[in-house]
Amino acid sequence: MRDHIYERVLEISHYIASTGATVRQAAQEFSVSKSTVHKDMAERLPKINPQLAQKVRAILDQNKAERHLRGGAATRKKYLGI
Repeated sequence: MRDHIYERVLEISHYIASTGATVRQAAQEFSVSKSTVHKDMAERLPKINPQLAQKVRAILDQNKAERHLRGGAATRKKYLGI
């Protein structure tokens, strides 16, 4: 694995672990695509740091479970004009 990819994976994983950020938030923060964040967290991070990968996976799973609630709240705000 190239050094810049290795560094990016660790930076993004520490960011998600410390802030509880979503994939979209992490992608925007590091100027990469959502697909890149997914690949980094699902495939590359477990090879680099399995313990951190478990922590990040738990956060991403929680965000995925709450996704429909965030979407509903955004739609409600849109139609209420908030």
